[in-house]
Amino acid sequence: MPARSQRTSGSVAMDDYLEQILHLIESKGYARAIDISKNLGISQASVTNMLRKLDTEGLVKHEKYRGTVLTEEGHRIAKAIIERHETLTRFLRLFGIDEETIYRDVEGMEHHVSRPTLAVIRAMADLLESRPGLLEEARAKSSELRG
Repeated sequence: MPARSQRTSGSVAMDDYLEQILHLIESKGYARAIDISKNLGISQASVTNMLRKLDTEGLVKHEKYRGTVLTEEGHRIAKAIIERHETLTRFLRLFGIDEETIYRDVEGMEHHVSRPTLAVIRAMADLLESRPGLLEEARAKSSELRG
């Protein structure tokens, strides 16, 4: 299966942009380069360059001075990225890992975890949430392994 359909856009940077664009559209109704720049801590010129690249890739429609919208494919990828982020975060929270560590780890993992692995993590999170006794066993084992 090709990397694009198996993972996300194929680029960590592009994934971050798509995720940010979707968050902005959902919260403000639109995504502008200046907002993306501010939220990602990247220069507006760099954002504009990436938006052009995303447009060329068919993932967004970017019009200078008008904003950016996701194409159907861009929206699909952005939703998959957010779903990965939420699933990984939910799983790690089950084990009482501190939020800062979860954030750092998820930012690294979410771009590289495959769909089959994510499905296993989601299934385990669902199972552990539905069986408190099993969750306590898993937490104890995790604690033991962490030392």
